[in-house]
Amino acid sequence: MAPRPAGPEEDMKTYRVVELLGDGISPELSRAVHSVAGSLPCRFEFLPVDLSEPNRTRRGEALYDEAVALMKLHRVALKYPTATTAESPNQVLRERCNFAVIHRPVCTIPGIPTNFTKPLDIDVVRVATGGTYDDPGRRVGLDSAVSLRVIERRPSQWAARYAFQLARAHGTHVTSASKYTIQRATDGLFEEAVDQVAVDFPGIAHHRELFDALLANLILHPERYSVIVCPNEYGDFLSDAACGLIGSIGLGDSTSLSFDDAGQVETAMFDPAGGTAPDLAGKDLCNPTAALLSLANLLRHVGELEASRLLRAQLLAAISERRTTRDIGGALSCSAFTREIAERVQARLARA
Repeated sequence: MAPRPAGPEEDMKTYRVVELLGDGISPELSRAVHSVAGSLPCRFEFLPVDLSEPNRTRRGEALYDEAVALMKLHRVALKYPTATTAESPNQVLRERCNFAVIHRPVCTIPGIPTNFTKPLDIDVVRVATGGTYDDPGRRVGLDSAVSLRVIERRPSQWAARYAFQLARAHGTHVTSASKYTIQRATDGLFEEAVDQVAVDFPGIAHHRELFDALLANLILHPERYSVIVCPNEYGDFLSDAACGLIGSIGLGDSTSLSFDDAGQVETAMFDPAGGTAPDLAGKDLCNPTAALLSLANLLRHVGELEASRLLRAQLLAAISERRTTRDIGGALSCSAFTREIAERVQARLARA
C-alpha cells in the first residue's frame, strides 16, 4: 500500500504531541522536526513545554507538574536534549511518568563510514528501572563502598512483552541477555520473568545468552540478533556500543514507555539519544537524524505506519547519497539537510 498523498488539511488526521524543549541544539532539532512533519500526510498539533535549564530554574516543580500532566493526558511526547544541572530532567520524567521500559532501535545506515563492516539491525529493549542505577550506593568505612541492585518482576515482564510484540511485528526472534549464571538471584529473576512472558508467544523463538558473550557475538555475528531484552545497565551499555558500531552515538533514538495495569502502553516519550552539543548550538551544524528517526517511530506508535516507513526510507536514502550533514560525511547544514528530507517526502507523495 503506497502512502496516501497529502490532501486538504481537513482530511488529515491530527495528532497532539507534547513537545519537551531543551537546551543547546534543541531549538534547531525542533525546527527540523516541525519542517519535516509539515511534509507528511498527517497533521500534528505540538504542545510545547520549555524544559530548558533557565526555565527549570525559574519555575521549578511547577514546570514538571505541567509537563507530566500533559504527557499523561495526551500519551505521546517528543523530547529534545536537556542539560543535567541540579537535576536530570530525564530522570525526573522517568520517575514521575513511571517509565519502565526503554526501546533503542539501532541499524546500519548505508553511506556512513564506520570501523565495523558488517550490517547491524537490532532493537534493544531495556528495563528502565532497578539494576545498579536506582541506588547511588554508600561508603562503608574508608576503603569500601556498597550499592543495592534490585530486579523487579513486573518491569521485567513489561519489557519482555514489548520485546516479543516487536519480534512478532518484525517476524523475528528474541534474545534475553544477562549474567544469570553469576547473578542467580537478580538476573535469574529477570530471566524467569522473560520465560513467563514467552509462554504467551509460542510462535516467537527465544533464547538466553550471557551478556558478555552477546557483546562479543554481536561484533562477530551481528546477523544472529534482532530483538534483545536486558536489565537496566546492560541495555544502556549495549545500546551505546551498538551506536558506536554504526558510526555515531548521535544516530540513536530512544522511546521511553510506561504501562497500565493491563500491560498496555500508557505513555510514550520519543527522543534523540544524543546530548545538547553546546559547541554546535546556533550554528546550523547539528545533525537532526536521530530527532527525525524519533519522529518516524512516533508515527509508527500512533498507527501511521506508511508515513513512518516513508520518512525513514527518505531519510536513509539521503544519507546513503551523502546528502547529509558534515559529521557523517556530507556537506549540508542542519537546515539544508532538513529541506532535503522534506522535499524528498513531498516528491514521493506526489508520485504515489
